[in-house]
Amino acid sequence: MPSFMPIRRRSDPDLAAAVRGLDVFLTRLPSEDDVFPGWQILECSGGCLLLHNWINKQYANYNPLTRALDLVPMRPDKITHGHRGKLIPLDCFLMCSDDEAPDSDKSRVRAAVFSSATRKWQILPWSEPAPRQPASGKYWLLGGTHVNRFLCWPHSWHAYIVILDTATLQFSFIDLPDVLKDQSHIYRMGDTKDGKLCIVAAIDFTLCIWIRTADTDGVDRWMLESMIQLEGEVLQATEGSKDEHEQLKVFAILDGIVYMTTFETFKDPAVACWYLSFCLETRKLEKLFYSKTHGHMHPYIMMWPSFLVGNNLNPRLIGACSSVEFVLVI
Repeated sequence: MPSFMPIRRRSDPDLAAAVRGLDVFLTRLPSEDDVFPGWQILECSGGCLLLHNWINKQYANYNPLTRALDLVPMRPDKITHGHRGKLIPLDCFLMCSDDEAPDSDKSRVRAAVFSSATRKWQILPWSEPAPRQPASGKYWLLGGTHVNRFLCWPHSWHAYIVILDTATLQFSFIDLPDVLKDQSHIYRMGDTKDGKLCIVAAIDFTLCIWIRTADTDGVDRWMLESMIQLEGEVLQATEGSKDEHEQLKVFAILDGIVYMTTFETFKDPAVACWYLSFCLETRKLEKLFYSKTHGHMHPYIMMWPSFLVGNNLNPRLIGACSSVEFVLVI
């Protein structure tokens, strides 16, 4: 059962009322019994949860605030038509009312788009072959990341990323910084506050930050923006030691906020670790909470309930509190 852990504690009564209405036990999800593993959360986006049932292979989109549940039908078999070599299902993502379900074969990818409005699937064309062919029979793409309007998959060993632009429904390939080749375990992709693609890698207690921006010739490239040493701040915030924490691990980047943990849980799942956030704009480190999570966590942003937005809303809350932040731990 997932648990919601608030990371912004305020005493505002409107906020408290909204949080009390949240279905934190996901009671509307269909369940015949409590057989493990049951429902697993794949992604949090726009106040909704994308879930997958490992028993019956069912996908579901659920809003814990409004309790709106949308069960997604199985992908049509024709998504596999025209594939070369072994077909490997990849990830599903939430894009407002659409669900992207990409697959890959030996050197290409394609996606299927499910519309909750029409209840139909749209099968997109296969992409162009990858720049460098993967070896036969191997998984050539790693787990994907949802970054703004882009869906991104790093290559298993070559220094490039496969990207699906959900605005144009077109695939493309962009290079990674060479130093991150075969280093997917230390970095995550995300976006800055102004919507630019970024990469943050944690090396011990140092954050290395790359931002995708235009160079002097107008060509978009990865620019190493900064390297920030956080050892002193982390140890002061947690009142721990370097031997205890060992290093930092980034697990998500949303709107310019880097979410990370200390490393205890990844050495021993029975040991708790610290959860921290770091703002790329203000360079401010915040201590969030201390918990045992077995390494599975998703930042969840609960949208501000529409019934609380009106003429009687405190003017200070308009705009400033358009969303409520939680870290969802499963």
